[in-house]
Amino acid sequence: MYSEKVMEHFLCPKNVGELENPSGVGTVGNAKCGDIMKVYLQIEDNVIQDAKFKTFGCGAAIATSSIATELVIGKTVEEALTVTNKAVMEALDGLPPAKVHCSCLAEEALHAALWDYAQKNDIHIKGLEAPKSDIGHDESHENGGD
Repeated sequence: MYSEKVMEHFLCPKNVGELENPSGVGTVGNAKCGDIMKVYLQIEDNVIQDAKFKTFGCGAAIATSSIATELVIGKTVEEALTVTNKAVMEALDGLPPAKVHCSCLAEEALHAALWDYAQKNDIHIKGLEAPKSDIGHDESHENGGD
């Protein structure tokens, strides 16, 4: 069963779409379930001014993308890097165990967009690692995947 917040962000997702001339773009997917997330970030003076997403996937994938963009807007790049799959799940009042991987995808899509931004601007963001191309159900993220 999904929480009211998951249903809200699935039925009325925030920040859907693309950004024109984004500072960073990250795309990740899960080959097993077919979910694909693409996150766009607009960063000015080290602060995320705007974030958009396009997600092909289930309701939980759409909801986690929506809340993840909400969580990073207005944050510095370093603060955005601390948005984990656990933070995404908490902001949605939880996810069913079979859908935890969606929060991992949201975290990795954000990190992939931050990586793209760092690469384009030749900067190092402490703690940021190269993105993975496939985020499996068994990823070892904080609070675990499935």
